[in-house]
Amino acid sequence: MKSRLNLKPGQKGTKHLVEKYGKALLYVRYRYDEYRGVRLKTVEIVVEEKAWNPVLPLRDEDVVPMMVNFSEMNLREKLKDAGGRWNPEEKLWYVPYGQIRGTELEDRIMMEFTKGRRRHSHPI
Repeated sequence: MKSRLNLKPGQKGTKHLVEKYGKALLYVRYRYDEYRGVRLKTVEIVVEEKAWNPVLPLRDEDVVPMMVNFSEMNLREKLKDAGGRWNPEEKLWYVPYGQIRGTELEDRIMMEFTKGRRRHSHPI
């Protein structure tokens, strides 16, 4: 089945569907089934809308917050060696992601703290 015509709301041939679905209407498509010899008119509509905060993939230069307990001296040393800096106010370490990617430290990234910071540099 092939789609030959994709119409946006308001274009010729969509008036009745705009009246029916209103702002929920995204597209009207005409599909042709060569096997059965029929044309199908389909609509794409919005059935739900929710707030969404996309999680973007981490880049090597992104500075990420990490939680490592005070007693985990070995991990703290690894963070220091990777260029990490301790923030005493937040009680978190900050380190460039590229320095810890693929290591045991990657599991310690505090993803809930990366929102709003991920694409911004944090002073380290």
